[in-house]
Amino acid sequence: MVLNGGMTNPSQLVSFNDGNTIPQLGFGTWKLSGDECYNAVRTAISVGYRHIDTAKIYGNEEPVGRAVADAIAAGEVDREDLFITTKLWNDGHDHAPEEFEASLDRLGLDYVDAYLIHWPFPAAGKYVKAWDDLIRIQGVGRVRSIGVANFYEETLDDLEKATGVIPVMNQVELHPGFSQASLRAYHDEKDIVTEAWSPLGRGDSLTEQTIVQIAEEAGATPAQVVIAWHVALGNVVIPKSGNAKRIEENFVALDVALTDAQIDAITALDADGGRSYNDPRQWPELES
Repeated sequence: MVLNGGMTNPSQLVSFNDGNTIPQLGFGTWKLSGDECYNAVRTAISVGYRHIDTAKIYGNEEPVGRAVADAIAAGEVDREDLFITTKLWNDGHDHAPEEFEASLDRLGLDYVDAYLIHWPFPAAGKYVKAWDDLIRIQGVGRVRSIGVANFYEETLDDLEKATGVIPVMNQVELHPGFSQASLRAYHDEKDIVTEAWSPLGRGDSLTEQTIVQIAEEAGATPAQVVIAWHVALGNVVIPKSGNAKRIEENFVALDVALTDAQIDAITALDADGGRSYNDPRQWPELES
């Protein structure tokens, strides 16, 4: 098992603060399950994706792992050329090592490339303990990089103050209309990679007139334009689809070049209340 070998990858790489790298364009699997998930991941790998994102709460680590194993067995890809991410759910903050091992078992892997705390869950007050456990897990050598998802400035500060270790990335809701400019600036200051989930804004971005017009100008699909915007901002981006044609179209977004004016026009779509999902400062609440 080689955890620090070079990753050959057709998609461009982004560097982490720990010296490792991640393919900037990845494949998300939220809401994909069973055979649909398996087939989508196989398609993604055959198209050229080398970064696959999953999580315990998605309930699909097993089909993701099976698809990865079968792609490797078929000679389509080598394990060291893949970047696999999974995540610690909210109910596991006080027993992260056991949750990590359970995820590895479901994936059928010897190691993962990134393990993230999925939400800070500030009401429970255990995210610092969970982060300390992730540092220890990384020290054992079965995860290459450790990070977080849905964290905000105060919680990221807490991790650094308590442990001195800064996450390599923070995976957050980010899409046209909600570009998270202040959080991205904080990430840049701390050398944390911004990774965007729901990068297409649940599909709402694809009918936004500004994006439709730019797609016509660029000779691209609206989804390709939005993904290209993320790439231009420096985000790691993980679009999800169960449709083979769209999986391939999304990957081709790496070839779409936007002008500065087009990038600025999309960023300018920000609006009050642009968040579509839960606010991590408030969610989840403790059960009474």
